[in-house]
Amino acid sequence: MSGSYTVRDIQVLKGLEAVRKRPGMYIGNTGRDGLHQLVWEILDNSVDEALNGHCTRIDVVMGTDGSITITDNGRGIPVEKHPVTGKNTVETIFGNLHAGGKFDDYAYKVAGGLHGVGAAVVNALSEMLVVEVCRNGRRYAQKFSRGKTKSKLNEIGKAESTGTMVTFRPDPQIFGERQFSKERIRERLETKAFLIAGLEITLTDEADRSVEHFVFPGGITDFLLKLCGDSKMVDAQPFHFRQDNGLRLEIALAWTESTNGRVLSFVNSIPTPGGGTHETAFRNGISRALRGYIEKRNGLPKGIKNITAEDVREGLVAVVSVYLHGNLEFQGQTKERLNSPEAQQIEPLLRSTFEAWLHQNPSQAAAVTARVVLAAQARTASRAARDEVARKAAMRRLTLPGKLADCSSPLRDETELFIVEGDSAGGSSKQARDRRFQAVLPIRGKILNVEQASAEKLRANKEIQSLVHSIGTGMAGSFDYTRLRYGKIIINTDADVDGHHIATLLLTFFYRFLPQLIKRGHVYLAMPPLYRIRVGSGKKARTHYVFTEAEKERVVKSGNGKDVDIQRFKGLGEMDAATLKSTTMDPATRSILRVGLDDDGKADAVFDCLMGKDVKKRFMFIKTHATEVKDLDI
Repeated sequence: MSGSYTVRDIQVLKGLEAVRKRPGMYIGNTGRDGLHQLVWEILDNSVDEALNGHCTRIDVVMGTDGSITITDNGRGIPVEKHPVTGKNTVETIFGNLHAGGKFDDYAYKVAGGLHGVGAAVVNALSEMLVVEVCRNGRRYAQKFSRGKTKSKLNEIGKAESTGTMVTFRPDPQIFGERQFSKERIRERLETKAFLIAGLEITLTDEADRSVEHFVFPGGITDFLLKLCGDSKMVDAQPFHFRQDNGLRLEIALAWTESTNGRVLSFVNSIPTPGGGTHETAFRNGISRALRGYIEKRNGLPKGIKNITAEDVREGLVAVVSVYLHGNLEFQGQTKERLNSPEAQQIEPLLRSTFEAWLHQNPSQAAAVTARVVLAAQARTASRAARDEVARKAAMRRLTLPGKLADCSSPLRDETELFIVEGDSAGGSSKQARDRRFQAVLPIRGKILNVEQASAEKLRANKEIQSLVHSIGTGMAGSFDYTRLRYGKIIINTDADVDGHHIATLLLTFFYRFLPQLIKRGHVYLAMPPLYRIRVGSGKKARTHYVFTEAEKERVVKSGNGKDVDIQRFKGLGEMDAATLKSTTMDPATRSILRVGLDDDGKADAVFDCLMGKDVKKRFMFIKTHATEVKDLDI
C-alpha cells in the first residue's frame, strides 16, 4: 500500500454523485428504513401543499413493477426556466441538492421538507423517475434515471386542474431489498390523514387490486381515540387544544386506566419518534399544570410527598402536533428528533391552558388528578418495598463469608451459587461467571463427612458454616426457607474420582441438613468435561468436550486417521475462563443435572451405606457391585 497522498487523491463529486456514493447520509441506510424513506420524501412534498391550504387529496399507488406513484391536487411544480440554473424548474428541483421553495416563508408557511434535498435524493436513488405536472391548463412530463435527465420537459396534453404526480422505482444497484411494506405505507398515510383534518388520502395496491380511503374530520381527536383502543379512559371527554396564532399547535390527550402510556409527537406532520424539545416542553407543561392545580385545591394525600413526571406519564395517551417555520433543527435528514429551541414556548402556553381547563371542568379534573395520585401512591409503595428488600439483603451480606464472590442481582429466582473445590477452581470460576446473577463459593478440599461427624464437629467446621451462611437459610432446626438467597445451588466439582467424592459429601450434607432444598428442586450437579479432544489440524480442526471414557473412545475412532490431540482436565482450575464458561457455567451452552428425591427411605439407606460408620455395609456394597465397574479411575 502506497503512503503517498497528493492532489490526485482529492475527488470532487458533481451533481447527485455524492448521494449515490453515500446514500446513508441522506436516507439513514439502504435497508428497509431507507427504502421507505424515499416514499416519505415524495409524500411529504404533497402533504406540505395540504398543510398550506393548496391540496385536498393525495393518491398513492403501489405498482406491480415495484414502483410508487404519488399524486396530489396541489398547485403543481412551476415549469418555467429557473433564472439561476438556466433549466426548467422541475429539472432544477429533481436534479440539484438544496433546490426548493421551502427556504423562506413565501411559498410555504410550514413544511415537512425543509432542506431541499428530498426530491433530488429520490431521483438519485431511483432507476426510473417520472414527474408529471398539471399547471396553467397544460400537462407536462419529464423522465430521469439515477439522477440523470433522460428527457426534456414535454407538454403532453391539456389539464383541467392542477397538481403533481411523481412515479419512481428504487435502484437495485443501491437497495438489496426493494419490496415495499403495504402495512408500513398504510400506517403513514393514515397518520397524515389524522394530522390534517379533512385531507383525503387513498392507497391503491395494484397487486391485490385493493383501494383504501383515509379521511378524518375529527383530526387528532379521532387519532387519540384510536390510540386509546380498548383501554378505558378515566373520563369520557379528552382534552383538545388548538392554536393557529403565532405558534401553530394542536394537542389531544387523555388518561386511561392502563399503566402503559403513549405520546406521539409530530413536527410539520413529520413523526418524531426520538422526541425532542417539543415533546419535552409538552411533558413539562402538563406536569406543572397538574402540580399547580393539586396545590391550589386539596393538596396531596398523606404519605405522598410530590407528583413526579413518572406519575403523570402513567396511563397518559397524547398526540402532539406542532407546526414551525424558519430554521428548524433536526437530528439528521430523516428528522427523528427535534432540536429547535423555539418549541420550548409550548411549555408555558400548555401549562396555563391545561390548568385553566382543569379549573373549568371540575368533574374531569377530579378524575384526572385521582388517576395521577393513584400512580404516585403505587410508586411510593413500590419504592418502599424495594428499599425494604435492599435493606434486608444488605443486612444478610454483612454476615457473608469473605471468600464468597456474590452476585449483584437481589432476585432469588434468577441467581445461582456455584460450589467449587479449591482456590484454583474458584479463581477460574470467578472469571468465567456472569457477575450479575452467578455467585461462586470455593471450599477447601473434601468437606466434613456429616454422616459420621458429631454435632460439635459440625458446628466447628468452617467450610460447613461458610456454606450455610452463603445459602442463607440456616440448617436443621433453624432452617428458614424464606431466607434462601439463590434459586439454583450448583455443585461444580472436578470430573474425576476425587471430584465425585466431594460431590457425594456435599449431597450428604444437603440431604441430612437441608433436605427442603433438594425436595424443592434447588440443588444441581454441574457437568464439567473430562477430556478436550481436537480432531484434525488447521482451520478444519474440530474440538470436542467429552465426559466419559466411552465417549472419548467414540470421538477418537471417529477421527479416521486424522491428527488427534487429547487433553485430560485434571481439575476445573486447569480450564481457562472461556472454556469453563462455555462448557460448565453459561446457561446457554452448559448441561446441569437437578438433584431429586423420589424415595426418602431408599435415599436414607444409600447415604447410610456409602457414608455411614458401618464399614461392613460398604464392603458388601463394593463386593456386590464390583463386576459392574467398567472404567476404574485409580
